[in-house]
Amino acid sequence: MYITPQYWTDTLRREYLQNFIKHGGAAVKFVVPMEDIDHNQLVNLLRKTSEEENYLFSSVNAVSTKIHMIDKLFHEIARQIDWDELSHTFVETIFTQNGYKLPIRREDFNLQHIAATNNIEEILLRKEVQTWLGTGIFRDYEMSQEFRIAMIRLCLDQLDTSGPTLFLSNAVKEWLQGELRLISTLKEALIFQKIARHNARHMLFSLTHWLRVNGKNGLLLVLDITRYLSSTRSRDPDDGFFYSIPAVLDAYEVLRQFIDGTDEMEGCLIVVLASKEFLDPDDRRGLNRYDALKLRITDEVRDKRRQNPLSSLIRLGSNKAN
Repeated sequence: MYITPQYWTDTLRREYLQNFIKHGGAAVKFVVPMEDIDHNQLVNLLRKTSEEENYLFSSVNAVSTKIHMIDKLFHEIARQIDWDELSHTFVETIFTQNGYKLPIRREDFNLQHIAATNNIEEILLRKEVQTWLGTGIFRDYEMSQEFRIAMIRLCLDQLDTSGPTLFLSNAVKEWLQGELRLISTLKEALIFQKIARHNARHMLFSLTHWLRVNGKNGLLLVLDITRYLSSTRSRDPDDGFFYSIPAVLDAYEVLRQFIDGTDEMEGCLIVVLASKEFLDPDDRRGLNRYDALKLRITDEVRDKRRQNPLSSLIRLGSNKAN
């Protein structure tokens, strides 16, 4: 008997979002709609649930993003994040914790105005801010060094809203989103390499920690891999990517690494959405092609009449779960 989308998301909310993930855990879930369930409706249901539970929601579809390339995946997630809002939240918090009065209007939130409001020299306040950022960000070793440097730069930009600082912060955001053309642009910010396969996973783990530092419970990430299961190339050039079988196996390896890396992740729930071809034993692109992933998500022993809503692999249908 299949589980309904509403029953399953309610279980996710109760057992994971309100409990395990909220307290710093991480998990990877695979979801396969076995009946006529619209993927977009399911994604919207997950989005609504995550926002109600104070999680940042990100959805990535293989139609437009090469999920088997971890750097491309991180860049797409980064494009969906308001980096300035996260940085502003952090800066506002450290000023409040240190007993400073802050302006009510966002446009007045700059170092000069805050110094005048609190009757302190701007140069002294700047030194204090740098000390706070060094303690609160640079010495937070749950994040990779390049990520920490990037976040410090974005936080400084919240206090200096013009000039070269703004130029560097824009370059940092382009770097995070994979849109920076020349890495030499960031030499002054002490960032010397682009985000690629060797460091993108650490950047993603750093992001989930940064979200929790700034008041979010974590990240709910939906990866729709349905396009990887399509064996027919569309003639429409605007129809998105088509993937070879080696690319499919690379995608499965990326997902396998996420499962094995849950001990390193903090406050992250990854939901992998696939079509029913994913479970077809005769499909050349299905789960049977990659034992390293199959052995991690399938249950060797299970009830024939009832699904476990907490298992790693969930089959969704329209009938009731009980």
